[in-house]
Amino acid sequence: MQLAYARSLLFLPASNPRAVEKARGLDCDMVILDLEDAVPDAQKDDARTAAAAAHYPGKLTGIRINMEGTPWHGVDMVAAKQSAADYVILPKVESAQQVHDVTSVTEKPVIAMIESARGLIAASAIAAQAGTAALFVGVNDLRKDMGIAADAGRIGLMLALQTVVLAARASGKAVFDGVYNRLDDGEGLAAECREGRAFGFDGKTLIHPNQIAVTNSLFGPDAQALADARRLIAAATGGAERFEGSMIEAMHVDAARALIERADALGI
Repeated sequence: MQLAYARSLLFLPASNPRAVEKARGLDCDMVILDLEDAVPDAQKDDARTAAAAAHYPGKLTGIRINMEGTPWHGVDMVAAKQSAADYVILPKVESAQQVHDVTSVTEKPVIAMIESARGLIAASAIAAQAGTAALFVGVNDLRKDMGIAADAGRIGLMLALQTVVLAARASGKAVFDGVYNRLDDGEGLAAECREGRAFGFDGKTLIHPNQIAVTNSLFGPDAQALADARRLIAAATGGAERFEGSMIEAMHVDAARALIERADALGI
């Protein structure tokens, strides 16, 4: 599967053997084995070993390494290089050079996490770096760095979220929305998925398996959208023309074909 087709990208602590094994049977499009925030310092070594050994046939896989400047950054990169992971997730990226340095060591594409004001300012350069495969928004750290209260919703993050989407799109890279913290609030998660999709995100990063179904549903093409796309393609004859009360042209046909292609890739 292409990374841009991914809807649900699940973080799980690589220090938790049960979670690592359970992920094999989950419907998430990408498994992210976390060596950073979810893992206590005393368990970093065991988590690294487990992440390097993990393999998920049929799923995209990433390893989130510890940030530059920590004692684990170098050994995490070596483990990521030796692993079967498709991507390295790099936290708190604030320059394109950081991505270059990690790709040079790991020889794997990097998903850069934008988690600070400095990262936002540099987002365009980070996205344009050859080794960058996609951008993630780290909403929790971003809130903290920007002085936005945790209970303030996302209104203070609107510009930041759109900035990351714009940076990614300008370089033709995939881009994914941040995590939703309230695990028992399905309605809130659904609302945030709809908002993220309206902003232009390809999918959403998750922190619990119970968030997968809602996210897949709301970020994936639905039956009505696919039916509309197929009718549009069948009706189009070239140039600007009327279709079911709207004007369409080549760009609408291209978008309809892309939607069907994504659905086929996802098995929908």
